[in-house]
Amino acid sequence: MDFDLIVRGGTLPEGGTADIGISGETIVAIEPRLEGAARAEIDARGNLVSAPFVDPHFHMDATLSYGIPRINASGTLLEGIALWGELKPLLTHEAVRDRALAYCDWAVSMGLLAIRTHVDVCDDRLLAVEALLEVKKIVAPYIDLQLVAFPQDGLYRSPTARQNTIRALDMGVDIVGGIPHFERTMADGTRSVTELCEIAAKRGLMVDLHCDETDDPLSRHIEQLAFETHRLGLQGRVAGSHLTSMHSMDNYYVSKLLPLIAEAGVSAIPNPLINIMLQGRHDTFPKRRGMTRVKEMLALGIRVGWGQDCVLDPWYSLGTADMLDVAFMGLHVAQMSSPADMARCFDMVTNVNAAIMGLDHLGLAVGKRASLVILDAGNPIEAIRLRPERICVIARGKVVAERTRQDTRLSIDGRPALVNRRHQAQ
Repeated sequence: MDFDLIVRGGTLPEGGTADIGISGETIVAIEPRLEGAARAEIDARGNLVSAPFVDPHFHMDATLSYGIPRINASGTLLEGIALWGELKPLLTHEAVRDRALAYCDWAVSMGLLAIRTHVDVCDDRLLAVEALLEVKKIVAPYIDLQLVAFPQDGLYRSPTARQNTIRALDMGVDIVGGIPHFERTMADGTRSVTELCEIAAKRGLMVDLHCDETDDPLSRHIEQLAFETHRLGLQGRVAGSHLTSMHSMDNYYVSKLLPLIAEAGVSAIPNPLINIMLQGRHDTFPKRRGMTRVKEMLALGIRVGWGQDCVLDPWYSLGTADMLDVAFMGLHVAQMSSPADMARCFDMVTNVNAAIMGLDHLGLAVGKRASLVILDAGNPIEAIRLRPERICVIARGKVVAERTRQDTRLSIDGRPALVNRRHQAQ
């Protein structure tokens, strides 16, 4: 059998080495040794070969806008929302598009080939929606970009948010979003969950709500989201993002809540970098860090993926497009320190996130799309520890980014040394 591309001898995430044969945009063979000719070959011996990285929670309309028109002085979620309100009137189609495209280029270099981005629909111009729909078309050859209609200022709290959410969906936005804990009352928040899920059910769409992103243990909209998912038959199509109030809830209530989430098939998307930066700002000590109950969810079979959320915007002054940074922080805050848990964190930013987004065509398996990443690491745990160079990124069967491995050469007291951070524990 002949191939367009063969990736030779890479280490697979589950262990062992294999050749990967690619024809067109599809993985057609994964075997210990492939025979046959190929138009091109990549030597991946000694390197980890993985499915692409996937980010199920981001805000591309705000990315790379840090410092415009000012910096978030308090570092709180609420000041970030207020600052975004100051920035929105200053936005132009071109600025949103160009910042988003710059971020997408950055993402590709990191092997991040699928992103779900929330886009604010509370600007009556729907300027950001139009800009990101344009970006989606531009990056389609190498990034799966999903857009979420997100009424940032509240579906009911903002006078035109409901009609703008419908307008955005009519324009081609993929997913129904919301922010129930930001409505004027708990009752309005609950009502918004119901209506948003009904809109999604009627249109056959997925749902992804910013849910209970607060330190208030009485913010319990995830309970309503699980109920509506079950009532409307939306199992497998719904995600609750953040869920930080669960950090502050009493254990008895959570012991009831988590089985309901599992029964409804609702996915959870914590965002560790931003959750621990924004939450607990009103605490002295002991200080809450706002991470939802990841290990407890996983133990009940709830699908949990890590999200990036923000990079250089009103809410977060740092960040890259590296999902390994996200997994690294999530591992620490969730205290997922066993070898199995650490490897699971790598799976969360690749295969699990792809499943949450419904991207069944992604994955390192025969018949899947030929989108993959070659990393300067020996296994998934080492990849999280090092956050290493991406030696090569392949999207739809084509090389879209590549670099050589960089070891550090030292001369210590006249003794040459080659420093390589890769080390396998014995």
